[in-house]
Amino acid sequence: MIFKAVGDGKPYPEHRLSSGDWARIPPRQVRLDQLISTKRELDLQSLLAKDSTFYGDLFPHVVQWRGDLYLEDGLHRALRAALQQRQVLHARVLDLDAIDL
Repeated sequence: MIFKAVGDGKPYPEHRLSSGDWARIPPRQVRLDQLISTKRELDLQSLLAKDSTFYGDLFPHVVQWRGDLYLEDGLHRALRAALQQRQVLHARVLDLDAIDL
């Protein structure tokens, strides 16, 4: 099993972080088997593209909500890590449990 679960959508409240806001969150290691994907499907072409990790943030975006870690953005990076038999990846984690929304 790669992820803890595969979800369909974001069960947490809207956070409205911009790309710049995400960039200010320092990356940390996250175990793949603790992540819940918020997407059920992935475009295989984007996973296999040589430049699929070239554009955008270098680190996946993860949202911590009610003790769970949701992979919001960067599914292709997480799957590449799994295909390389890595158990962890570096991601930016927004802790909504610590924020009063």
